[in-house]
Amino acid sequence: MWSLLLLWGLATPCQGLLETVGTLARVDKDELGKAIQNSLVGGPILQNVLGSVTSVNQGLLGSGGLLGGGGLLGYGGVFGVVEELSGLKVEELTLPQVSLKLLPGFGVQLSLHTKVGLEGSGTLGGLLQLAAEVNVSSRVAVGMSSRGTPILILKRCSTLLGHISLLSGLLPTPLLGLAEQTLFKVLPGLLCPVVDSVLSVVNELLGAVLCLVPLRPLGSVEFTLATLPLISNQYIELDINSVVKSVAGDVIDFPKPPKPIKVPPKEDHTSQVIVPLYLFSTIFGLLQTNGALDIDITPELVPSNIPMTTTDLTALVPEVLGKVPPGQQLLLRLQVKEAPAVTLQKKKAAVSIAAIIHVLPRRPAGTPAALLELNGVMTLNAQLAPSATKLHLSLSLERLSVKLASSFVHPFDVAHLEEWLSDVVRAAYVPKLNVDLDVGIPLPKVLNVDFAHAVLEVIENAVVLTVAS
Repeated sequence: MWSLLLLWGLATPCQGLLETVGTLARVDKDELGKAIQNSLVGGPILQNVLGSVTSVNQGLLGSGGLLGGGGLLGYGGVFGVVEELSGLKVEELTLPQVSLKLLPGFGVQLSLHTKVGLEGSGTLGGLLQLAAEVNVSSRVAVGMSSRGTPILILKRCSTLLGHISLLSGLLPTPLLGLAEQTLFKVLPGLLCPVVDSVLSVVNELLGAVLCLVPLRPLGSVEFTLATLPLISNQYIELDINSVVKSVAGDVIDFPKPPKPIKVPPKEDHTSQVIVPLYLFSTIFGLLQTNGALDIDITPELVPSNIPMTTTDLTALVPEVLGKVPPGQQLLLRLQVKEAPAVTLQKKKAAVSIAAIIHVLPRRPAGTPAALLELNGVMTLNAQLAPSATKLHLSLSLERLSVKLASSFVHPFDVAHLEEWLSDVVRAAYVPKLNVDLDVGIPLPKVLNVDFAHAVLEVIENAVVLTVAS
């Protein structure tokens, strides 16, 4: 059973600053309408409702129903109407046309316009066919369940009976009026369960917001609703909290960004997901704590045109390599001791990785002493591409700068090594990073909105994905 917090005093979203470190989702009312329409098209809701009505002794309007021989209006009933209408029952319920209006401070005004087809025996024993147009109007509150997911709940439902058409058969005007009065009483019980069934399906979709996304082999991200949903005239805003856990299941807290995110305006008939800098920093932080950013680069990992021996590189640093035996293969050991710094600025995403780089002679056994220890900073450009479930990252090296930390000779300028080290990093280190980053930045599931072809915009401290409804 749902435990519901009703939003009688819901605030409305406004353009401004996003103080939270979670993911912000703005779901256009068009997407909610599509979810409701799809629940009617793709599922058995209409058939189930009809079956539960017409299976009772030939239907509510059949021989044992309200208009039947033993019913209120049938033979022996209050009005003593003869049993010409015996067997009248609902045979068809056309696919409803869905329209909705968001109600700031409350929820949704939902309308379903449909046509009910009825069949029975006419006054002269022939087939009697009626069609009635009906509008089902309901008010739906939006709230948050005890599980931390958004939920819709039906607060009020009514039906408005429109034109009744006699498609075939004969029916005296008085009986047509009685049929109209009876339908007016019966249809709410027939059609309001359709609304309840639709909301149950949509609530399952909304419940998918609460999910655990594995980040193998780093850990996981769990999405929950951070605050009550906010409703504007055009969209529902969800502030989605991201709980990051290690492989062991420990919650990992990362610091909030230094300043809040300035949320851009949303155009009508579009939905958005705003992915904060926090999630990017989280992924790289997990990579660093798991040792995935460390690497030993051997000559086998780089193309043959990149030198990896003391002889080939002596001219660059004769102060060191000129004092060791020629022809020795070299090994580069990169160790990242702190989480990389991710920056998201207007139209650009970048990652800065500080690493300790050891240049060692490669030996089959033992741990050789480092010829050089360098403090390096790699600046990498990040290309971003969305898919249905995550935001993919691909890195490329922009520049690498190094400073001498220690060597077995006196200090000297290591700037001549930067070009060679950059070639090695591009050939061996960056491809490894991109493989590790295949986990991507997870996106929450919101009403099955597909962000695979979304327009991507990098703003300060966030990435905005926008898709047309």
